[in-house]
Amino acid sequence: MDIILQSLPRLLDGALVTLQITSLSVIIGFVLAIPLAVMRVSRLRILWMPVYAFTFYFRGTPLLVQIFLIYYGSGQFQGFLDSVGLWHLFQSAWFCAVLSLTLNTAAYSTEIFRGGIQGVPHGEVEAARACGMSGLLLYRRIIIPKALRISWPAYTNEVIFLLQASSLVSIITVMDITGVAREIAARSFAFYELFLTAAVLYLILVYGLLWIFRRIESRINAHLRAGVR
Repeated sequence: MDIILQSLPRLLDGALVTLQITSLSVIIGFVLAIPLAVMRVSRLRILWMPVYAFTFYFRGTPLLVQIFLIYYGSGQFQGFLDSVGLWHLFQSAWFCAVLSLTLNTAAYSTEIFRGGIQGVPHGEVEAARACGMSGLLLYRRIIIPKALRISWPAYTNEVIFLLQASSLVSIITVMDITGVAREIAARSFAFYELFLTAAVLYLILVYGLLWIFRRIESRINAHLRAGVR
């Protein structure tokens, strides 16, 4: 118990790092996934084929391999990265962790939202077109909002999986919850106590995120409850 109490402040700092990395990755990944999903359902090869290749790679390879390729593999391109002023970013384990998680969640989210877009009832689209909507206006006012409602439960699961997978970034020296627990346990040999505490912190973060996303889901589906009444 003493080792847990002594280590708790550092573990909480690690929890903050975990939350920062996950939140930033989710936000950027979400912003990328929406236009990528629209491109993915396009009939133009020049639009959907690059997106398909992107999702094929990042969904088909382990996240740990992606982290290693970005963190360690970027050194193979040091000259180019230095010439464009990006090498100092790729030297940072924190940046590589965020980049890896962002690209991974963007790929999965793209496919989730693609399914949502394709699940929008054809009748609603035709009704919108009959009202004079088309192109970006149709997507902005009808298709995207409906697709988000359809895909939100699946997207919630993706965010939870990403939070749990963020523990892998400790492999590249990022001091998240797992990284802090590993470092302290390596010195104290209190592996059971520290990793059990880490598990509890992950549980708190996971169910906190679930509560937030369920509130959002309740808000975006408020019209359905109103209709039932």
